[in-house]
Amino acid sequence: MSTIQQTSGAVAFALITIVATRPTLAMDPVLTCEKLAGKSLVKCVNKVTASQRKCFKDDGTACPDTHPKIIKALSKLSAKIADKCVDDATVQAAGYGPTMTVGALAKRLESICLAESASLAARVYGGPHGKVLGDLTAAATPESKADLACLNTVFKQGCKVLTKNAKALMSCVDKERKKGNCDVAKANAKIAVTETKASDKIAASCAGPLSDLIALDSTEFIRRSAVQSRCMTAIAHPDVSPLDLDCGPRDSLIATPRDTYVQVVLDEAEFGTRCGDGSPYAFWIKLAPQGEPIENIVLQMQGGGVCIFDSQCASTSADLFEALSDPAETSGIMSNDPLVSPFANWTKVYLPYCTQDVFIGGGTTNEFPNFNLTVERYGAINTRAALRYVRDVVWRELDATTAEGYRPDRIRMLFGGTSAGAFGTLYNYHYVLDDLQWVHTTAWPDAALALDNGEALGVGNLGIILIANTGIGWNALAQMPPYCKTGGCAVGPTIYAASAPRLKREPEQQFLVLSNQVDSTQVSTTFFNSTSEWINTMRSSYCDTAGTTGLHYFLPAITSSTHVITTRENLYTGTSVDGILMRDWLDLAMSDPDNIFDAVEEGSLTSNISGVLQFPCTID
Repeated sequence: MSTIQQTSGAVAFALITIVATRPTLAMDPVLTCEKLAGKSLVKCVNKVTASQRKCFKDDGTACPDTHPKIIKALSKLSAKIADKCVDDATVQAAGYGPTMTVGALAKRLESICLAESASLAARVYGGPHGKVLGDLTAAATPESKADLACLNTVFKQGCKVLTKNAKALMSCVDKERKKGNCDVAKANAKIAVTETKASDKIAASCAGPLSDLIALDSTEFIRRSAVQSRCMTAIAHPDVSPLDLDCGPRDSLIATPRDTYVQVVLDEAEFGTRCGDGSPYAFWIKLAPQGEPIENIVLQMQGGGVCIFDSQCASTSADLFEALSDPAETSGIMSNDPLVSPFANWTKVYLPYCTQDVFIGGGTTNEFPNFNLTVERYGAINTRAALRYVRDVVWRELDATTAEGYRPDRIRMLFGGTSAGAFGTLYNYHYVLDDLQWVHTTAWPDAALALDNGEALGVGNLGIILIANTGIGWNALAQMPPYCKTGGCAVGPTIYAASAPRLKREPEQQFLVLSNQVDSTQVSTTFFNSTSEWINTMRSSYCDTAGTTGLHYFLPAITSSTHVITTRENLYTGTSVDGILMRDWLDLAMSDPDNIFDAVEEGSLTSNISGVLQFPCTID
């Protein structure tokens, strides 16, 4: 053998040895498990979004979870986790939770894959029922066909932002785990390039403003897709350092001991939140007692009227423009006494009201120079920041105490409010279902039927003004559901009808509309001329909407004016309609949602109040 041959053989042997040895030296089963969790989740989201795009194109609606290609994508994800996360100890060592199992991790990632894909699709196509897509398809005009092409581009670019951003973030975390060399600036640069390309492609494809189609402009659409990518990263990587993400468990979250009310003050610099007088937004959370599931949540948004015009706002108490001094509600539905409320041992969340915009302001300032007054309209911004904070607190607790950890499809929620907070319930419910993907959530608006009087100064016409970002507008357009984004969607029956096709995809998805039939506060705040006119409109509205998918009513006929029932314990636990108390009716809605029924009574109002007519339909 020549010297050259001997040398070549030695080099080849050395190379073989290096190649064979390197994976062994680098192979840490914990790091492998964590890395593959992220990669597999991103691949799954890509596959499922592709299937969703085809389902919307072919059928005009979201794919069922049983769709063969979706089942295949989920199965591949689970198989990868089972293969690379070799045992439960490895999963736990990776930080997914002290009792997390391989199977539970796989199921968790499956749920996130479905949730993130569904959120993106709902945002683009107009809910899971594809309302925006359906309207454009039905129009069949050259303009609508161009808009359809725009939507498809938007969906594709949203998916790219979601998955490419997540890849950049996860890759950085993986490098940090392996060698301690995550370059955050480089990851952010990649993200910036992805988002710029997406913005350019959307602009090139869409002839008109994107907000005309889905309520969001391209900047806000891309921002929300990017938020999803950060949450995906936090799910896949229990420790995301050195990244500073705004999603998931993190050191900056306040301590929340069980069964204790904690006031959370949100930093405007981090959350973009603000009360009407410019002060910080604050809310309350009380996690369920030990031994009770913290994923059962009852949330109330506080009431407190509304001011639209300068003279109204000038006469509004200063208390109603700040949140720091508001205590948590502990009466009625929010009671901690099991004899009073079936939800006594649930996690409690109380959102004070401090913007006088019925929780739908999108972040703008109203100037009223005649009264030297400014009012900040950040109601929806505050609400949704608080919801995300609650999610992250619950996420932290579930990861630390349960085998499955946090999964959005495990949250069961009663999402509601009283008076102005009930209006906020109508306008923010879609965010809980479509963005947070808390699909087992029921809405309970109490004392906000949001009826229109048919006049120039009424809920419908005011809605047109208030969704705008000019004059006295609240910049609310981007906060509305894409399937009900006009000013007319401020009207209760309108938003019920628009929401119906997307409700009941899970049994809990429904509006439980609560109101006494005599309510002078609703008469005045919705600009009706008389109590009888409002009652007759309410009764006609009930008959027109009864039987709508995902809509049920509890309408007592107490003869004296009564505004709000759920937090008045004597009424909540003592006034029955059709043989059932409101307390028990709401309990039925969560324990057996498919068997909830309308509880409505005729009462003696036609005798007690001049001009009141009987219900124009049969009341069982």
